Amino acid sequence: MQLDVLLFASYADAAGATSVRVSVSDDARVSEVVQAVRTAAPAVHLPARPLVAVNHRYAGADVRVTPSDEVALIPPVAGG
Repeated sequence: MQLDVLLFASYADAAGATSVRVSVSDDARVSEVVQAVRTAAPAVHLPARPLVAVNHRYAGADVRVTPSDEVALIPPVAGG
């Protein structure tokens, strides 16, 4: 399946876009989506376990995704 993964802040800056389209298996989990982003957008330096949201909820690596899901990679942020 094809998914558009949303990118924000430093991830979007590194990719030069606010999303990246990836191809994953039909029964993909978040971990496969993250690996696909690493391959499709190598300029985006993701931590070992990036923060991912699926449909506006934080999701662990084992959460399944569907073609209709909104998947977003959340970069680290600092406040002040």
